[in-house]
Amino acid sequence: MTQDYHSEEEVLGKAYDSRLMKRLLGYIKPYRKYVFFAIFLNIVVAALGPVRPYLTKIAIDDHIANSDYQGLLEISLILFATLIFQAVIQFFLTYYTQYLGQKTLYDLRTQLFKHTQKLALKFYDKTPIGRLVTRVTNDVEALGELFSSGIVMVFSDIFIIIWILAFMFFMDMPLSLVTLSVLPVLIYGTFLFRKKVRESYRDVRLHLARLNSYMQEHITGMNVVQIFRKEEDELKRFSNINNDYRQANIKSVFYYAVFYPAVELLSSIAIALIVWYGGGEIIQGTLTIGVLFAFIQYTEMFFRPIRDLSEKYNIMQTAMASSERIFKLLDNQTFVRDPEVPVKMERVKGEIEFRNVWFAYNEEDYVLKDISFKINPGETVAIVGHTGAGKTSIINILTRFYDINRGSILIDGKNISQVDKKELRKHISMVLQDVFLFSGTIKSNIDMANDEIPNEKIIEASKTVGADRFIKKLSGQYDEEVKERGATLSVGQKQLISFARALAYDPKILILDEATSSVDTETEILIQKAIENLLVGRTAIVIAHRLSTIQSADKIIVMHKGEIRETGKHQELLAKRGIYYKLYQLQYKDQEIVKAV
Repeated sequence: MTQDYHSEEEVLGKAYDSRLMKRLLGYIKPYRKYVFFAIFLNIVVAALGPVRPYLTKIAIDDHIANSDYQGLLEISLILFATLIFQAVIQFFLTYYTQYLGQKTLYDLRTQLFKHTQKLALKFYDKTPIGRLVTRVTNDVEALGELFSSGIVMVFSDIFIIIWILAFMFFMDMPLSLVTLSVLPVLIYGTFLFRKKVRESYRDVRLHLARLNSYMQEHITGMNVVQIFRKEEDELKRFSNINNDYRQANIKSVFYYAVFYPAVELLSSIAIALIVWYGGGEIIQGTLTIGVLFAFIQYTEMFFRPIRDLSEKYNIMQTAMASSERIFKLLDNQTFVRDPEVPVKMERVKGEIEFRNVWFAYNEEDYVLKDISFKINPGETVAIVGHTGAGKTSIINILTRFYDINRGSILIDGKNISQVDKKELRKHISMVLQDVFLFSGTIKSNIDMANDEIPNEKIIEASKTVGADRFIKKLSGQYDEEVKERGATLSVGQKQLISFARALAYDPKILILDEATSSVDTETEILIQKAIENLLVGRTAIVIAHRLSTIQSADKIIVMHKGEIRETGKHQELLAKRGIYYKLYQLQYKDQEIVKAV
């Protein structure tokens, strides 16, 4: 899994990919009026900057040189007004570009989250959760710079350069050519810088991926690290990875440290050329001091957008790499697809039938082989067997978390492959062994933010399963805050909440997957009593390792290596002295040993 993550991060992709850029621009399309407005403001701001040196040239040549104080005052006021106007325009430009970026990021995050909710569990079986979180957070944020500072603001740098060149050539063409004589060196240096930074960027991303992966893995398994006293060894490994990341960043910083002073040096050389050539022209009387002064200002202004464009290149490169990974996720089509014309399920009775069902998680490696059985409405059927026998897989395909390879599954005679997934799951509730609670309150974890479930029904469900006893002892009762994964609650309390959650939805089909394996004996007795009352009028499938909890089931299905080996009631299966009998004997002996101890 870790290697998978690294290999994906190593792929840098193109610095500019027209295919990816076209898709990215699609997210800006709904806000194109803001884009056009921002570009217009960019043109205005870009023009206002080069106007200042030209006004300075007028002030020197037309007013200072002629001792025209009134004219100097007027031109100074115009210059001041230009600065104020530029500041106002710059405010609106910054606001609208950031607004555009945030709106676009909002849409992209929403689309990503919506897409991940549609993906089948098969996708999550093979994809690290940390990678998905990175896509929705880090990679989307990387695109934020492109939308707010890259696509639109790049026009500002280009227009500034164009306006500067226009003013320079308008004032004096020979001096402009002398000033621009350093451009070939600058262009070559920029090309070389881009190449080196691109290589260092790849290294930084690779080492950052290794660092994140190592951190995530070892924080998750911290209890194992501590129990085996491996803190020092793991610290040494982390220090090596961290050092590699530091060195990659230092290498990247080195290229910036060389490039920016080099640009400054070329700027200084250009100014020196202006002073040398322009000074000679002034001595000969063919050039004014105002023009020379304006050219020095233009030169300082000219190299600033050059540096900014280098930054925009890095933003573009980061965005291309991030967008490639984001679109790879969005293009993933691992779905459990709904039929084009779904069959409606009304007044569900709860009859379940498996007909010659074959199922494999991976191609032909079947975990269920030719499974056939029928559950009548209102019956409670238990499924037992060794670990890996295929018990949980039956639940996964009944709820259409996965689609079967062959055969058919019917509820009330309707093939579930012809039923919309949401419609199907509306009639099924499930309680799993590993209970997952969300951050929120006790109430929100029972009703799952469903406004159609009234408080009375939540309290009734909680009382039925015995959860109300401990909930009433909490300071906030049903409004008590629940931390991430229910960290402040015991395993038994979380299990009781999950029972209340399942029952609050009043399903016709109830699935209990090892639902009592994590609770103590006293809580288990309470749950068993509640289940006996709750299952009246409902079809129930119970998966349990504790055979004592399913002795009253209407039918027991014994699984072994993906096949049904035995079917019958508790006493009938014991009389057969088959697999069920052996399982029961093993548990009976274990219980006797525990009692003896």
